Amino acid sequence: MGTTAVPSLAVNLAPGHPRGLWLRAPVLTASGTFGFGDEYRDIVNLAALGAIITKTVTPEPREGNPTPRTIETPSGMLNSIGLPNPGGAGAVREKAPIWRDLPCPVVVSIAAHDPERWTSLAARFDGLDNVVAIEANLSCPNVAGGLDYSTDPTTTAATVNAVRRGVSLPVIAKLSPNVTDLRPIARAAEDAGADALSLINTLLGMVIDTKAALPFLGAGVGGLSGPAIRPLAVRCVYDVAGMVSIPVIGMGGVATTDDALQFLMAGASAVQVGTMTFREPRTAERIVDGLGAYLENRGFASVSDVVGLARPERFSG
Repeated sequence: MGTTAVPSLAVNLAPGHPRGLWLRAPVLTASGTFGFGDEYRDIVNLAALGAIITKTVTPEPREGNPTPRTIETPSGMLNSIGLPNPGGAGAVREKAPIWRDLPCPVVVSIAAHDPERWTSLAARFDGLDNVVAIEANLSCPNVAGGLDYSTDPTTTAATVNAVRRGVSLPVIAKLSPNVTDLRPIARAAEDAGADALSLINTLLGMVIDTKAALPFLGAGVGGLSGPAIRPLAVRCVYDVAGMVSIPVIGMGGVATTDDALQFLMAGASAVQVGTMTFREPRTAERIVDGLGAYLENRGFASVSDVVGLARPERFSG
């Protein structure tokens, strides 16, 4: 009696790159929600994940924004953390030994404020053991000028090109929904050499403390994340996946296997889990298990068979 092959969850998120970016599963942890890799290793089976994406590293150390930095909102949260990190040199010194020994690949998230620093910062992480890609955080709403790099196609292209010059690793461009039309910006990132796109970063929002008659967050505004933004994020992925040829990684309120499937069917090749990690640290791990069960139950051989299932191209001939 023959045996049924186990469906494959493996994905290549940089098929146009000489090395590719092969991951064992299409589920990653989102930057800023999983620390630098060691914080969850005793809670989560990291070996089950496709990769972890680190907190964003900047050229110099940052303390972050004034408190309060977070507040819950309906079906989500608002954060204004402000990218606290040890800086490029500190990250290599303190975190690279941790990354080397993790049982899953590491994608390093970076952000800078001029092309030369984007290039030099990216170069610090090229060739480090177990670091498989760079995610260029072009869209952090919680630092001054953090949105400048993903709200204009020309600036986006220049920044991606600057990162590309610094590394031989695959480059993922993380883009913002805080624009009128994300598509020309996504195209500019692709044309400048991005190997994949992460969609979407958080949306700008504000909560007012009515007793103090002041914004609740210390920085005033913050980034809205969680299930409240998922429909918008799915729409962004749907819009962009149809007009770029590089993989899209969907993110924004992924809490369940069904949420992940929505992104995949909209055209994403993988997903990132962020805010839900704070509520349930093993969310990403459980979604990996759920995707495997879904593929097996539906008779799919690979997760790639699900990608784009809800897109109009599927029905056009």
